[in-house]
Amino acid sequence: MQIITGKYKGRIIKMPKGIRPTQQKIRKAIFDILGDIKGLSFLELFAGSGAVGIEAISCGAKEAVFVEKDQKCVKIIRDNLALLGCLRYRVIALDILKAIKQFSQKNEKFDIIFLDPPYCKDLAKKTLQTLAAYDILTPYGLVVIQHFKKDDLPDKLGVFTLFKQKRYGDTLLSFYKKLC
Repeated sequence: MQIITGKYKGRIIKMPKGIRPTQQKIRKAIFDILGDIKGLSFLELFAGSGAVGIEAISCGAKEAVFVEKDQKCVKIIRDNLALLGCLRYRVIALDILKAIKQFSQKNEKFDIIFLDPPYCKDLAKKTLQTLAAYDILTPYGLVVIQHFKKDDLPDKLGVFTLFKQKRYGDTLLSFYKKLC
């Protein structure tokens, strides 16, 4: 898989076996929609290979935090970051819901939270509910969810409201912001 934007554009990263990676066209769409993310903090949940968080670092995010519970994926994320010489990151090998609770307990907040859970397991909605319950998004931050087109996500949930949705084949990108 190839990095498509920013400082590391064109560099190749490793992919773990058995995951569904975020396709290049979807990664490009995410960062086209987000625009300038220089200086922002980026959290990637269900990180897999770390491709989306690495794109964020490549585009100037001040830090990327990768959360992934599969140890094989964690190793590949660390290998990819080391290969690129990235310095502004943390890799957390933990269940996503536990990690969100820990961030909340430590009062850590992120400007952009991206999640791409396994499709058809209702994890997108469950994770959004958990994010709504634990305040880890900055006031003007965004939650970006990559999910299967048949996953039913609400227009509003707790403090979050859906403001943009784009479809790419069987994949939807849903963008949420906090209600102010």
